[in-house]
Amino acid sequence: MLSHEMMSKDMSETTLQTEFEFTLPRGYVDEEGNVHKEGRMRLATAADEIKPLNDPRVQENSSYLTVVLLSRVVTQLGTIEDIDTDVIESLFVPDLEHLQRLYEQVNDGSTDFEELMTQPENEPELPESSTGEDDDTEADLEMGNA
Repeated sequence: MLSHEMMSKDMSETTLQTEFEFTLPRGYVDEEGNVHKEGRMRLATAADEIKPLNDPRVQENSSYLTVVLLSRVVTQLGTIEDIDTDVIESLFVPDLEHLQRLYEQVNDGSTDFEELMTQPENEPELPESSTGEDDDTEADLEMGNA
């Protein structure tokens, strides 16, 4: 068994990465036409997940939760340090999707962060069709549509 002293030493040497750098695929374009691609996102807290539920915009449209949540955890985007919902709303769809994936990956608790930060983002692969339009897709077979 480990002594209390050894456990304390091991626990104090462990650090938790709470901020993560990212690069947006397209970039946020500010009012002056500057493109901001590099940014930082921090780990979400319980408050980050709970407080947006009281926002009237989220209560009216649950899809807006993503916008409010990302505006709370994105701490920097290029030279912009005050990230609000207007900034997140102005992102191009691929950039918003990128941030959503990053949020899920860094907050699920099981991600290898070093691999996440060094591995290039892969585009989703589309199913290949060998003979053209008449091929049944796997989804069709599963849904009974074939």
